[in-house]
Amino acid sequence: MTAPLVGPGFGSYTADEVGWLLKDLSHLNLEADVAERERRIQSGDAHYAETLPIEYQPDERYRELFEKVLQDSSIRLARAVGSLTDLVLAERGRDITLASLARAGTPVGVLMRRWAREVHGLDLPHYAVSIVRDRGIDSVALDYLARHHDPKNVVFVDGWTGKGAITRELSQALAAHHDAGGAEFNDDLAVLADPGHCVRTFGTRDDFLIASACLNSTVSGLVSRTVLNDTLIGPSDFHGAKFYAHLAGDDVSNHLLDTVSAAFADVRAHVAGDVEELLRTDRKPTWDGWKSVEAVREQYGIASVNFVKPGVGETTRVLLRRVPWRVLVRDLDAPEHAHIRLLADARSVPVEEVPSLAYSCMGLIKDLA
Repeated sequence: MTAPLVGPGFGSYTADEVGWLLKDLSHLNLEADVAERERRIQSGDAHYAETLPIEYQPDERYRELFEKVLQDSSIRLARAVGSLTDLVLAERGRDITLASLARAGTPVGVLMRRWAREVHGLDLPHYAVSIVRDRGIDSVALDYLARHHDPKNVVFVDGWTGKGAITRELSQALAAHHDAGGAEFNDDLAVLADPGHCVRTFGTRDDFLIASACLNSTVSGLVSRTVLNDTLIGPSDFHGAKFYAHLAGDDVSNHLLDTVSAAFADVRAHVAGDVEELLRTDRKPTWDGWKSVEAVREQYGIASVNFVKPGVGETTRVLLRRVPWRVLVRDLDAPEHAHIRLLADARSVPVEEVPSLAYSCMGLIKDLA
């Protein structure tokens, strides 16, 4: 069975921090014009995972804003990482394996691994695996995990929730994998932030800006989104991805990890109380986020909920790699939306204030069909 890819040969994270259960497609030209790609996806001629968008590279002003966001939010991020990690250890035990959902989950998985090592002296295995909406999780990667670790102790990790589509995809895919004769995995997804109220294991439910959402591969180990294309990925292959080594000069992946890790000592005293409170709290998902998305979809006459991306992280990603129609914000002058306003202005996307919004913001994708 194929071995994990590791840095520095693949990705800019060190080999001990994550093993990528992916097939290296770095030598292939898979990028397509964003607008043309969007049209093909919306018309049903292509699935979003079959190609890659041309990655938007922000200007110097935006990169300076990213640095400010990172510095301003590092304490909050570190506290959420600590709370999430300690909640997982309290409920799932100390003999766990982290499986982050590539790629948004991967920086979170690395940070959780660092917290477990620094605070608890644990050396947790950590892998990155691919999950694709409407196509499921990489079953070859699941088989690899089951062969090398106890599947019941595998904890799936992501960055944040939007409306909960990936949460549902994970549960359905793991159930299908087991029904097909594969190992049984726990589908309890652990996320840093759960503004959508669609998981029970989270560091916070605040809809705040996670710095790793601000950029693309240059904050995620220089690894592309994952690719699932029948012409490239065979039945025994992991899903694919590219290593963008040519962007090394702009890479801030490890800078983000080091900045947040440096704040661990400052939040340790608070995390114990946070976790005690979480353990006492009824954390059952309410799916309030999905209900809010449906309301916005109906109000704006949007054809599909897939065109509504709620939360700071998802709104940022709409502006970075989709064809945005408009942005809705609860507060037009909110400091945490400075980067969103900058991106929207650069792409001539209107920003509309909606005080009753359930999330702090939403990104709406343009219907090109």
